[in-house]
Amino acid sequence: MPKWIIVLLIVIALILFLSVAISRIAKVLFLKGAEKQVISLFNGIEGERTKTIDKDDIKDLPYPVQNWLTNSNVIGKERIKTVRLKQEGKMRTKQNGPWMPSKAEQYFTVEEPGFVWIADVKMAPLVDLSGMDTFNAGKGKMKIKLLSLFPVVDSEGPEMDSSTMMRYLAEMMWFPTAALSPYIKWEKIDRNSAKATMEHEGLSVSGVFHFNEKGDILQFVGKRYKEVNGKYILSDWGGINKEFKEFDGIRIPSKSAVTWFKEDGEFNWFELEITELQYNKPALY
Repeated sequence: MPKWIIVLLIVIALILFLSVAISRIAKVLFLKGAEKQVISLFNGIEGERTKTIDKDDIKDLPYPVQNWLTNSNVIGKERIKTVRLKQEGKMRTKQNGPWMPSKAEQYFTVEEPGFVWIADVKMAPLVDLSGMDTFNAGKGKMKIKLLSLFPVVDSEGPEMDSSTMMRYLAEMMWFPTAALSPYIKWEKIDRNSAKATMEHEGLSVSGVFHFNEKGDILQFVGKRYKEVNGKYILSDWGGINKEFKEFDGIRIPSKSAVTWFKEDGEFNWFELEITELQYNKPALY
């Protein structure tokens, strides 16, 4: 083999090694930044026991919401102040685009509503996206970086504030006692559906929860901002729940499809399964 080919191969190998090493260092730094967001979210929250929910706490809620909370087994359980969970799933960016495997951790607070979502999405071998969604003190932010280095999305502002609040409202189904929070108002629609309105820090979002007769949440639909050609447009968004499971004795949706509901059909862009969930443990995994 000619000497110049050997040298070229060595150079290529070194470039690949350095690229992988830099990407790994960048990921560590990205995760450290995300962990700081979680620590900030949990700041001042202690792990002591909280008030137990009883039937009187839910008696003034619309029937489908009472039915849901009873079916979720929250009666006799402590009020939830914090949540930490792990997800596995897949997502895509286009209707017929390829699915990309994903893993995520998410942390919630309830008394002062907020969350941090930290995700890793595999685009291809050795190529991934690092993502973080946050909602804290009424403000929402989204950051996505290719190889944890190159910004793909860095969004904040009024539309992100509204969108992340809408996400919080939808994901409240994973910590049902949040339905009793003073910033949530309920309106009965019919026997198996109710409208929830969340008001916080001068913002307001609303969505409709659809239940079955048993009390499981089958679907959530609300208006959320979607970026289309550089502009934010309010669009129908929500989730369809496929399976249910108990975590810490509370029954919640464990498998869901996150969907944009369009006039020409549904765009299911994210499917997830909760693999681990713990309540009232305000700490990092």
